[in-house]
Amino acid sequence: MPMVSKIISAIPMGYDGALVEIEGDMKKGLPGMQIVGMGNKTIEESKERVRSAITNSDLDFPSKKITINLAPAELPKDGTGLDLPIALSVLMLNGQLRPVEVKDKLFAGELALDGSIRSVRGIIHIVEAAKKAGIETVFIPAKNLAQAQLVKGINIIGATDLRQLFLHLKGELAIQNDLKQPNKKSPTIDPVILDHVCGQNQAKRALTIAISGRHNILLNGPPGVGKTMLAKVAVNLLPELSDEEKLSITKIHSVAGITDDIIQQRPFQSPHHTASVVSIVGGGNKPKPGDISLANYGVLFLDELPEYPRSVLESLRQPLEDKAITVSRTNYKVRYPADFMLIATMNPCPCGHLGDPDKECTCTTTQILNYQKRLSGPLLDRIDMVVTVSKIDNSTLSKYKATGDEQHQAAISSIDRALRQQTKRYGKPGVYNSGLSSKDISTKLKLSSEAQRILTLASSKLNLSTRAYFKVIKVAQTIADMDESPIVTDKHISEALQYRMK
Repeated sequence: MPMVSKIISAIPMGYDGALVEIEGDMKKGLPGMQIVGMGNKTIEESKERVRSAITNSDLDFPSKKITINLAPAELPKDGTGLDLPIALSVLMLNGQLRPVEVKDKLFAGELALDGSIRSVRGIIHIVEAAKKAGIETVFIPAKNLAQAQLVKGINIIGATDLRQLFLHLKGELAIQNDLKQPNKKSPTIDPVILDHVCGQNQAKRALTIAISGRHNILLNGPPGVGKTMLAKVAVNLLPELSDEEKLSITKIHSVAGITDDIIQQRPFQSPHHTASVVSIVGGGNKPKPGDISLANYGVLFLDELPEYPRSVLESLRQPLEDKAITVSRTNYKVRYPADFMLIATMNPCPCGHLGDPDKECTCTTTQILNYQKRLSGPLLDRIDMVVTVSKIDNSTLSKYKATGDEQHQAAISSIDRALRQQTKRYGKPGVYNSGLSSKDISTKLKLSSEAQRILTLASSKLNLSTRAYFKVIKVAQTIADMDESPIVTDKHISEALQYRMK
């Protein structure tokens, strides 16, 4: 009978996974189980879950002194995913499992008192950690199987309860998993399309350009003109997720504990303006992804941008440039992706009626200036396009009826053309004009002499910053891609400059 047992498991750590070795030792003494190795309260409570799960699965729990060590000891451990490997370690100590039966295998799962295995968060992180370590087989909760299948090149088995897994390891019962492939696209209830928005042709054109090159866009206009509706249209204009994007999005939502399913559609995160910095950028005592990471490869929608606290707005500056966020804590750092497209809206003034021909603005000049100053220059510099959305006459609204989807389909065709051009230019999908560095702009983009002349003249008159100067070029290149033009012409630069004027 082995007196020391070793079981391999893993835990999610930020955007990655970390291997954990569960070591067990059994000696004569007062019956009980002690868990050491920097586990939190949840792991400490696993003692009772493990004891009940083993006995209720018709297996023997030894009446001796048991010590469980979670190595490496300096790594903080959290969550319920170590229940299953702890239980298997106890079964090894009692001689019910042999070392050869768990060799080159990794185990993770939460145990219920009746022995059933519940799903855990961050399952993709766990499976990826096993694959990276060269482990051949991973045993996980059956409910996590769909997400885990996104990781290729490793044998994944989903177990429903401890007894079933025990019999499988003993060779008395083979677990058969139903490897159904999920639907490629989840049905969307009443999707909002461009044709549903009355008028606003310039805003529709700007939104199409923004999506084509993944440019951040700010919609400025009075209340009720369709700004929020346009933002919701954006998700339905974005192309379907690639397998790599699907894995990344699902991985983040899994570690956040939001879903056990595979994410099939691009995320649309719309945090309220009272949301804290931590909830939006991520963090906390146990650093979790925030809204900017949950919006990865999708849309982050900030309605009424000036209403957000200054600290929240300024915290977006670095992620908008780096497409990632690093959360630092005393013991470790975690880095989450934040490759989102920002769509923001704002009113022209606090009351929202500045420039409205039908309703007089009640704001003072000081109130208007203070309202507009809530958005700092560096933040506005990181927004590629600013569009004014005008008010539509009520009589026009009452007569408007969306009878088809011609505008929406035309926009999708323009976006597809632009994406093909970008893939051809940069040699791989997923690289967009908005993410180009100044070096890439000088080496990969071509401007006509007239376009360069107009840009130089306009940048001087508009007093554009260096970042804004390059953003105009990026937006112009996206417009050229929609036209399938080999170079950026004066027409493309002129239209791009319109979206810098505020």
